[in-house]
Amino acid sequence: MAVQLTDAPESVLAIMAEADLVQVRQLLRAESARAGLGLVDQTKLITAGSELARNILTYADGARGSVRIHQVTGQRGRLGVRATFTDDGPGIDDLDRALTDGYSTSGGLGLGLPGSKRLVDEMTISSTSAGTTVVIVKWAR
Repeated sequence: MAVQLTDAPESVLAIMAEADLVQVRQLLRAESARAGLGLVDQTKLITAGSELARNILTYADGARGSVRIHQVTGQRGRLGVRATFTDDGPGIDDLDRALTDGYSTSGGLGLGLPGSKRLVDEMTISSTSAGTTVVIVKWAR
């Protein structure tokens, strides 16, 4: 779906410590409410975003990370929220495997990336040895 940024200001937040996860969730909640997402869709976006922010803390090996949150417009004027999570970490070695339920390099349940993908309407990932970028979009119904 073609996505266009709205005139609403973009929110940018560094992700460097556990306390930043709270701010990520608060920004996603505020932006999703402004875009007209229902409570269930707000919760899905916040859960996915929280998981992606936690992944930066867990897997980016102390590298810099951030999220950019912006309201977007899609086909027929439909509003949504786009969140772009970026880090300067070592990247994801096997992206296909990382998107498989149950796969984890940290001993967790392996539901982070695939679970996040199921919670949002769109998700793209690009990853190299210089870092990872994950973009998620949730549309108002």
